[in-house]
Amino acid sequence: MTLLSLKDVSLGFGGPKLLDGADLQICRGERICLVGRNGAGKSTLLKVLHGELTPDRGTVARAQGLKTALLPQEAPREPKGTVYDIVASGQPGDNRTVREENQKNSPKLSRQCDEVSQRKLNSMQRDLDTGVTWQLHRQIQAVISRMGLDEKAESSLLSAGHRRRVHLARVLLNKPDILLLDEPTNHLDIDAILWMEDFLLRSATTLIFVSHDRIFINKMSTRIVELDRGRLTSFPGNIETYRDRKEELIGNEESASAEFNKKLMREETWLRQGVKARRTRNEGRVKILMEMRDEVRRRRTRSGNVRLLVQEAERSGRLVADVADISLAFNGKTILSHFSTTIMRGDKIGIIGPNGCGKTTLLRMLLGEISPDSGAVKLGTHLEAAYFDQLREKLDESKTLQENVADKGETVFINGKHRHIIGYLKDFLFSPAQARAPISALSGGERNRLLLARLFTKPSNLLVLDEPTNDLDAETLELVESMLIDYGGTVLVASHDRAFLNNVVSSTLVFEGEGRVSEHVGGYDDWQRLRSAENEGTKPLLQRKKTKPQNATAAPRKLTFKEQRELDLLPEIIETLEEEKLTLYAAMADPALYKKAGENVQGLQVRLDQVERDLETSYARWELLEELSLTFKNL
Repeated sequence: MTLLSLKDVSLGFGGPKLLDGADLQICRGERICLVGRNGAGKSTLLKVLHGELTPDRGTVARAQGLKTALLPQEAPREPKGTVYDIVASGQPGDNRTVREENQKNSPKLSRQCDEVSQRKLNSMQRDLDTGVTWQLHRQIQAVISRMGLDEKAESSLLSAGHRRRVHLARVLLNKPDILLLDEPTNHLDIDAILWMEDFLLRSATTLIFVSHDRIFINKMSTRIVELDRGRLTSFPGNIETYRDRKEELIGNEESASAEFNKKLMREETWLRQGVKARRTRNEGRVKILMEMRDEVRRRRTRSGNVRLLVQEAERSGRLVADVADISLAFNGKTILSHFSTTIMRGDKIGIIGPNGCGKTTLLRMLLGEISPDSGAVKLGTHLEAAYFDQLREKLDESKTLQENVADKGETVFINGKHRHIIGYLKDFLFSPAQARAPISALSGGERNRLLLARLFTKPSNLLVLDEPTNDLDAETLELVESMLIDYGGTVLVASHDRAFLNNVVSSTLVFEGEGRVSEHVGGYDDWQRLRSAENEGTKPLLQRKKTKPQNATAAPRKLTFKEQRELDLLPEIIETLEEEKLTLYAAMADPALYKKAGENVQGLQVRLDQVERDLETSYARWELLEELSLTFKNL
């Protein structure tokens, strides 16, 4: 049964149309994933389906009595109150049909509607005291219980993930026929995402959702619909099927476009030679040529891919960070408890844990911005860090895109060359008009792209990324993954994107609760396999990747006092040798040195060879002692 359909729908806001003759049919029980480039108009389409926006042209046909509910990309600001208050404000009667008739996109009427909702909530609470709406009260309690929420909890104190649950409960109270979800997994931790997957699959509700989470898409979708240049194209099946079919369509489009361009060139050449006679045949040929010219003017080409080019600074020392028995607590809550690890140059480490557990705090501690209550974090030498902030606090809302990246300058310095800021921003798919406009009109994914553009103007050998995948479209996300895999420096990334972790990181730090952090080889799936093995009683493998020295054949045992002392001193010895090596490199790169006596050059070369041998010996000894220590602790 068709619940909702679009026929030849168009909608624009001054620029290229976001919807341009779009057609879509939604049937009961479908779970449709809406995909497309950032800024393509996916959120706008959801608002059209919900009735918040009226198209410029075309027909939106709804089944009689159809109710829709929209969970927006960013949770709306709610009045202060308990979870019960917020959920109850979405009581039956405050649905799309009422809002569609009253708002008509008018801010004044929208405010009046919100005031009416608040009065209704107050009236309902008075009725509750007299038992008039007891049945509704039980419905509210039931939906809150299904979300695993505490109805008395103050909403302003909840984590982003729990606030997401509150608003999902609010829209579900109306028992909508179609549930519209805009990036539902944003800011949710992995446990909350798994809960949402299970809940939505069991609810059997008709879904239209926008998401970048590839695992979530594969589990949830029965059909994928792509919004590209204003048109909607349907692809039955999962995301792999969509990609294969999409590549085929792109190939066909390119072939057809090339053939069209050849024909146009032939006709233009014919016209320039002059029409020999005003015969009917010639007049028809000229008319066809004019139509072809019009088609070229109307043609909307596919937007290109983002060009990600990270600037790598000189290599850091081999030791990036030595974390020794650190502990940290805030307001009586333990964040870290006796945590130790060693991060080496080239490591790509993922950080996993529930919202509010301390992932961002750990990242800032590894950057040296926060000091632990006890223990020590010793950073390596020659570190040049670039930090991607999940809250995008480094973007200034009062400035344009250009000013956010280059301040008041007209150029940026990229890999030894000056580039005009407009050309640089084009690499991140921003038009010249966008570059000079305030950032307030950008979508969430476009803001993430802008933050990446700003981040990569700075040379780095350590990338610290806090939830970098939120809102990014699939193509950009895959390019970020490829860039991180090829990056020669060290990567620390906190993410809830399971596919991203599987594809990028070589080891994980997992917050297990009560300040405990465990280390594991591989990505998210590897951690899950290890956890399953532990639950089944199978002895787990060593939990951290290390390159085992060839001479590490000693049986597991406790380190002697002398060996423990040596292990404690080795990081400092290695750091000193690394600094001396860099000093020698700099001296030997100075052309003035070779104008002096040749024996000075020879002496420096001899010392450099000795330092490099000492470094190899020190690293091998450090790895052997560290392996013995970790193996004994895991017995």
